[in-house]
Amino acid sequence: MANGTPGVEIQTEGTTTTQDNDNMLYKVSDSPPWYLSILLGFQHYLTAFGSTLTVPLVLQSAMCIGDDRVGLSEIISTSFFVSGISTLLQTTLGVRLPIIQGPTFSFLTPTFTILALKKWECPYNLATKGEWNMTSDPLPDPGSPEHQEMWQMRMREIQGAIMVSSLFEIVIGFSGVIGLFLHFIGPLVIVPTISLIGLSLFKEAADLASKQWYIAVMTMILIAIYSQYLKNVKIPVCRVTRRDGCSMYKLPLFKLFPILLALISAWVICGILTAAGAFPEQGKWGSDARTDTKVDVLEKALWFRFPYPGQWGLPTVSVSAVFGMLAGVLASIIESVGDYYACAKLAGAPPPPVHAINRGIGMEGIGCLLAGAWGSGNGMTSYSENIGAIGITRVGSRRVVQMGGLIMIIMGCLGKFGALFVTIPDPVIGGLFMVVFGMVVAVGLSNLQFVDLSSSRNIFIIGTSIFFGLSFPNWMKTHPGYIDTGSDIVDQLLSVLLGTSMFVGGLTGFTLDNTIPGTLEERGILRWRQKDDSVTTNKERNDSVYDLPCIQKYLNKLTITQYLPFCPNFQPCCGKGTGEKDEPPVEPVSVYEKKVEDTHM
Repeated sequence: MANGTPGVEIQTEGTTTTQDNDNMLYKVSDSPPWYLSILLGFQHYLTAFGSTLTVPLVLQSAMCIGDDRVGLSEIISTSFFVSGISTLLQTTLGVRLPIIQGPTFSFLTPTFTILALKKWECPYNLATKGEWNMTSDPLPDPGSPEHQEMWQMRMREIQGAIMVSSLFEIVIGFSGVIGLFLHFIGPLVIVPTISLIGLSLFKEAADLASKQWYIAVMTMILIAIYSQYLKNVKIPVCRVTRRDGCSMYKLPLFKLFPILLALISAWVICGILTAAGAFPEQGKWGSDARTDTKVDVLEKALWFRFPYPGQWGLPTVSVSAVFGMLAGVLASIIESVGDYYACAKLAGAPPPPVHAINRGIGMEGIGCLLAGAWGSGNGMTSYSENIGAIGITRVGSRRVVQMGGLIMIIMGCLGKFGALFVTIPDPVIGGLFMVVFGMVVAVGLSNLQFVDLSSSRNIFIIGTSIFFGLSFPNWMKTHPGYIDTGSDIVDQLLSVLLGTSMFVGGLTGFTLDNTIPGTLEERGILRWRQKDDSVTTNKERNDSVYDLPCIQKYLNKLTITQYLPFCPNFQPCCGKGTGEKDEPPVEPVSVYEKKVEDTHM
């Protein structure tokens, strides 16, 4: 990331490279005032809104929901509700980073594969293609009890697959299996994994932005103006306290709410242009920027509805569906590990230790289990766009994201209020994604500062892993059904994994970095891990950021917690514990690394 970019600063040669913690308005453990926490949390809710809303809309046809708008709105509300619960669990008991949880695209491919089986093919879709005899077997009216049972039985099948497959993720996380792989992960593995998170999402951002490029670019310009050009402008605000009475203070408004301000500004401008007749009629290019095309959602949404587990009936389980969904779980795990590192870097926190990653993956598994029980039609994963939002706002407070999770729970019960934000034009969301996904890519590339870029070995690994991570998954998506091993389960597993850029690029970088000869100094591992020590003291890293709240001092007194991979005082057999405890064998270091080591003695 270039010098001066929010959250990261690259020092000149001869000094230690550090995270620019001083540039953060609020760090992970900081607690902004309650009113700022609500507004900043609401901003995270808006940032996650597009992706959370998109998944149910994408699934509605295959799920056979069709024109049952009420049923679709209930699924959307359920998605927000469960996302809020999962976010609170993740930030409080999981990895404890300010990271939003929500529906994942990784589960879409296995879901479509399951629903494409002859047993679950939607009759309405077959009728549209002329493959259903409406005369001999007429279909029920959309929204009728008979139609509701059609899509709810499909939802129950997906629920069962998600719930059982999530048990694998829970075991992988809390057993420490995922943590074992971290001993072999360095900057050359993290760079393609994180960068491809943003790069692989360019199509989703481009599809939304291309519906009206002028509005999308305008949104990008507004974010740039608020977050960069006006970042040092403070607005006088009046406050009333018991001690000082009425007084004035200056609020860094544009630093705190660049995304929220940009969304509202672009939304209002679109509303004015719609009223002025500047946009074409619906169906023509540019009409998606209109603010009056989705007004019917406000009329059809319920005022209040409380989602509950089993609301669509008792989930059903089949072996093929479970193993097919397991592919989505594995892809989600790979993505989330990269998200943890990206979030920690942007939030001004040290890289997450092994126990925090183990706990984070395990808690995501619990989130998927809850999503399956509630019936959101999808699992849970970490949201890259909200990580990018942290880099723009310079607010990495855990409390803010917890407030965002609470807001998502409340909004999941208030159908009318959630429906209001469905009317945000797609090009505005596309312009937002252009910026936040770009931030995620830059965060991944910033890890190259620790690597010897004069080494042909490293250049080969970086270029090959990123380019292959983009190319092969693209070929997989354009050649569906090409993999034919004779087993539907294996076909589904390989199709999902090999179609995921983060997995392919990360696996390529992992394989090359651990098989091609190279010193720890050349690979950047020495400076990367010594940088962790220079950012913060061992006590701050282990106790202040990733420790479990309230109960940690009691856990430290128990000997058994040293053998539990998800506890902060975990003592792995191959090292000393967290953070520096799993460092590789020491190799001779240069004078530069020796100076850094001496400063910490």
